Amino acid sequence: MGTGRRKTSVARVRLKAGNGATSINGRPLQEYFNNIRDLQMIEAPLRATEKLGQVDLWVRVSGGGTTGQTGAIVMGIARALEALNPTFHSLLSENGYLTRDSRMVERKKYGFKKARRSPQFSKR
Repeated sequence: MGTGRRKTSVARVRLKAGNGATSINGRPLQEYFNNIRDLQMIEAPLRATEKLGQVDLWVRVSGGGTTGQTGAIVMGIARALEALNPTFHSLLSENGYLTRDSRMVERKKYGFKKARRSPQFSKR
């Protein structure tokens, strides 16, 4: 079991020995993510630990968009792999799969139109 977060997305990942089947919110991986970059990112921690095709993934993800959800799933997979075998920690850590990306959307300030966009200034 592993939990990953990115932006406003939260992914809960369960890992078990199997033949490589991946289910995200009850749908197959290729059906849920149709972007090749997202698919490669999700497979990256499994490739790094040579577990691709040897474990089944069950993922429940919510919040955010596709990129945030992808990042959350990658971190959840990495944490689940580490829980499965603690010797994977150094390998996953040096590739950056265990590092939480702390970048979040900046809040809107009062008097401004967006987070930093101020109203148009008129001198005259």
